[in-house]
Amino acid sequence: MSAASGDVVSLDRLTVRYGRRAAVEELSLALPPGSVYALLGRNGSGKTSTVRCLLGQWKPSAGQALLFGRDVWRHRSRLMARVGVVPERSEVPPSMTADQLEWFFRSLYPNWDGAGFAARLERFAVPRRRAFGTLSKGQQRQLSLPLALATSPELLVLDDPTLGLDAVARRELYEELIGELADRGTTVFVASNDIAGIEAVADRVGILRGGRLVVDEE
Repeated sequence: MSAASGDVVSLDRLTVRYGRRAAVEELSLALPPGSVYALLGRNGSGKTSTVRCLLGQWKPSAGQALLFGRDVWRHRSRLMARVGVVPERSEVPPSMTADQLEWFFRSLYPNWDGAGFAARLERFAVPRRRAFGTLSKGQQRQLSLPLALATSPELLVLDDPTLGLDAVARRELYEELIGELADRGTTVFVASNDIAGIEAVADRVGILRGGRLVVDEE
C-alpha cells in the first residue's frame, strides 16, 4: 500500500517483532487530514506496538511509519512538535501539578492554548495545584487530554484514552473530543478496545487480531 500525497499518517507493511514473536504483521493504513481513525482490538492484539512505532518510540522490524510524509523514526524530534499524545501510561513526573505542567509545556510549544487548557481543566474538575501522583487515575487521564490538546496539534494520538475512567468520565472525554474535532478538524488516531464509546467519534475503523489488520472500513 503506497501513501497518498498529503496523508497525515501512513503505515506501510509495518511489522514489529519481539524475538521470534510478531506483535504486528504487515500493517498498512492511512489517515488523510481531518479524519478520525479508530484502531480496535483486544489487549495483546498489537495496538500499543503500533502506536509506539507511529510515535517514533520503537523502530519497526520491517515496513515504515510516516507522519506528514516523513519517516518518523528518522525525523522524530521535528515531527513530534506537530503531534499531541495521550499515552496508555502517563510519563508525567508524579510531583508536578497541572500548573507546573502547563509552565513546562508552554515553553516547548509556541502555539500553546492556555485559555483552552484552563477551560478543559475546569470542565473536568481537575485540581490545578495537586501533585499528579495524588490524583485519581481518572483525573490523571482527564488531565492528559487537555495537555495534548493545548499544544494545538495537527495530529492527536490516543492510546486507550478511557482506561481507568468510569462511564460518566468516558462520556465527558468523548464529548470533549467531538467538540474539539468540530472546532479544529484535527486528525485523530485512537487505539482502543472501547468499541461502544468510539463509535460516535470515528469515521473509519480498523480491527487488529493477532497483530494483523482483519478489518479496515468506514
